[in-house]
Amino acid sequence: MYDPVAIQPFRDELTKIGIRELRKSAEVDEVMNQKKGTLLVVVNSVCGCAAGRARPAITKALQHPNKPDVLTSVFAGQDMEATARAREWFGQIPPSSPSVALFKDGELVHFIPRFRIENRDADAIAADLTSAFDEYCATEKVSV
Repeated sequence: MYDPVAIQPFRDELTKIGIRELRKSAEVDEVMNQKKGTLLVVVNSVCGCAAGRARPAITKALQHPNKPDVLTSVFAGQDMEATARAREWFGQIPPSSPSVALFKDGELVHFIPRFRIENRDADAIAADLTSAFDEYCATEKVSV
């Protein structure tokens, strides 16, 4: 387990943009069992790709007009119970941190694992997220 004081800035980076931390498995279940609307679950981490890529990408993506209804995170290596429970909701996807999951009406519709984060820049990851937000979170579909 990581030193809570040392990782607080990593938590703050997400909470200051409106992401709710889920620190217990019951909190994860409470959110996941709503099954209505769209939900973002960020698996936060202390690694460099979380700091230099994932969290900046998420911050940028959440500036987009279409975004999930509910924004949450769990912290791998710190909130073990909540992280393990969140990963159960990801189905057969292997554990990965950082990672980002998007649910719509209780169904996992988009997932970005670590291997799609660590070798891309924040702009590319944000573009991936905003594309998913446009597909699954838009309140109105725009015809072209």
